[in-house]
Amino acid sequence: MTSTGTTTFVTRGDALRAAELKRVKAQATLVLAGTLVLFVIAKLLLNAHPVFGFVAAFAEAATIGGLADWYAVVALFKRPLGLPIPHTAIIQSNQHRIADKLGEFIEVHFLEAGPVEAKLRQVDFGSFVADWLRDRKKSDDLARFALRLLPEAFSATESSGLMTFITRRITAQLLSVDLAPLAAGTLRVFVEEGRHQALLDDLLRVVHETITTPETMAMIRAKIREELPTLLNLYRADKFLLKKIVGSAGAFFDEIRNDPKHPFRGEFNRMVLAFVDRLATDPAYAKRIEGLKRDLLARPELNDLARNIWSNTKSFIEQSAAGQTQVLQRHLAGMFVSAGEALAADAELRAEINQGLVTVLRSFITDQKSGVSSFISDQVKAWDMAQLISLIEINIGRDLQYIRFNGSLIGGLAGLALYTAEFLLRML
Repeated sequence: MTSTGTTTFVTRGDALRAAELKRVKAQATLVLAGTLVLFVIAKLLLNAHPVFGFVAAFAEAATIGGLADWYAVVALFKRPLGLPIPHTAIIQSNQHRIADKLGEFIEVHFLEAGPVEAKLRQVDFGSFVADWLRDRKKSDDLARFALRLLPEAFSATESSGLMTFITRRITAQLLSVDLAPLAAGTLRVFVEEGRHQALLDDLLRVVHETITTPETMAMIRAKIREELPTLLNLYRADKFLLKKIVGSAGAFFDEIRNDPKHPFRGEFNRMVLAFVDRLATDPAYAKRIEGLKRDLLARPELNDLARNIWSNTKSFIEQSAAGQTQVLQRHLAGMFVSAGEALAADAELRAEINQGLVTVLRSFITDQKSGVSSFISDQVKAWDMAQLISLIEINIGRDLQYIRFNGSLIGGLAGLALYTAEFLLRML
């Protein structure tokens, strides 16, 4: 930033334009002074030769034209010679009206829905987002930025009471869920897909493994000894019966597991489906499940678990934000890159994003255009007009100074033409 006198120039280009303006102003003033001097000399030599009459007419009109255009150019920005002449310092005197008209012009001609939508449709927002996300460095920067914000978001959530509100809302939503029909529907799908048969196989295998353990067999044998007469125990009938029972049970379990169409499987199907029907229709089942749900949600262990999960998550995010671990940042960056690649490959999704953004931005601009107009108007009204006029004059004043050159030339030619016509008329 440079400055000259009281004028501050934002860029070096402004300073160069100011120097050029000063040079052109000096040239225009010299031309005006030259025509005035030429006029005086021509008037003094008027009796020496008739040609000086033509020179004097040209110089006189050129001087008047130059003065008139000097006045017009100066009056646009300030008061000529500081005199309070009406209709001068036009820009300063009409600052508020210019501000209002500028805001109105932008609102009417730039922020109308049609032109705005046409311009927005030229922008491929979807491709821009896809290309931006696919850039690994940009995705890393975005992940790092998101991680820096997350600890503050967690802290704000805790201090603002938002966590309590969210917990209450989640609990209320869970309490409002009718679990009986939901469980019944889930189980019915489970049965229709035949997945309950795998559960039956697992159950039979566990039962078989359980009854064949030494501890279980000893317990069963002791129970048999209690039930048998003493005489049979003398012949070790308990051992024989135990062997037959365990062997028959094992063979039965193997038979069921190896035969997909075993009658027991059909009975198991009917038993499970009957339970599903009762679960969906029996109020007693629904009431029991509702009680279990309320008891579970009321248990302090559940609240402790939620707090521990929250605390561990917060600690992990804080460590990630501090750079102690890169796992989450790499994962987030990978997600962003994958999202960008998926978006780049999906033309339909990009078209939907573009259409959605056009609709949103068009509506937003339409709703806010009067506010934009007022903002522009207020900003222009608040400008330092002396500074603004200096900047305007620096940027367009050079061209305006050429009006003075043109005024002198055109005025001089017009004066010469009129004097020539007068001279010819006198000659007739």
